[in-house]
Amino acid sequence: MKGIVEEWNALSTDLQELQTGLALCEEEPDDELMSEARALTQRLQKRLGSLERKNLLGGENDHDDAIVMVHSGAGGTESADWAAMLFRMYQRWAENQGYQVEVLDYQPGEEAGIKSVTFEVRGEDAFGNLKTESGVHRLVRISPFDANKRRHTSFASVFVYPDVDASIDVKINESDLKIDTFRASGAGGQHVNTTDSAIRITHGPTGIVVQCQNQRSQHKNKATAMRVLRAKLYEKEREEREAERDKLNAQKQKIAWGSQIRSYVLHPYQLVKDHRTDHESGNAQKVLDGDLDPFIEKALLQKVV
Repeated sequence: MKGIVEEWNALSTDLQELQTGLALCEEEPDDELMSEARALTQRLQKRLGSLERKNLLGGENDHDDAIVMVHSGAGGTESADWAAMLFRMYQRWAENQGYQVEVLDYQPGEEAGIKSVTFEVRGEDAFGNLKTESGVHRLVRISPFDANKRRHTSFASVFVYPDVDASIDVKINESDLKIDTFRASGAGGQHVNTTDSAIRITHGPTGIVVQCQNQRSQHKNKATAMRVLRAKLYEKEREEREAERDKLNAQKQKIAWGSQIRSYVLHPYQLVKDHRTDHESGNAQKVLDGDLDPFIEKALLQKVV
């Protein structure tokens, strides 16, 4: 709250400075002063936009860190490569926000890309922003893996959970858990995949399965997997509470193939379109490089989550 008030006061001060500069320009035109005023206007617009977006984040867990999972859909190498592109997009976006990203579990594709990846995004309002990304993402492009250069459509799903604080009571009975250990696969260094340090936890009552193999020690992997399980169970309980208040929960689209929330077209033209808000961008590469803020803001404004 203190940070928001301080930013608001700083914006008010800068606005007064801008108004003074514009008044001087009206009295006596000055190209240099006008150039400074334009630059200050652009900075103010960006900062005000950021503050307005923060004002939209009033959900129960919006200020928490986020746990994000990206899964490739049917389609083998094509979809695995698309999942890797999405992972890179979120990494770039997080970097631009000043957030920290930590990979918790990484399952590489057989030929390229990834089968799935679970990562944590740490920073103020991380979940509040990223929750708008949950759903199916569709890619249309000329496949780099097709010798005949045909157009392919690929799907990947994104799930976002709040990294719930340890003080929040999520009851997990040890007797409900099935814990398996296995040898880690893929990248991770020589120490990672030489012992059975990877952990897979199955929660019997819900059927939820989580796993972690990114740490060297079995103990650390288990602790991380339990955090992910807590987040999933908490989100499941929250959704059930919401469903009771709103039987249809009409604002949420079911995450299933064929009900994509966003399409990314790279051929025969470039277009990224969000099907919930109808927001579009003709610069698909810029979006894939992490320019997600316009899509996130539109989704928050229209309360699509």
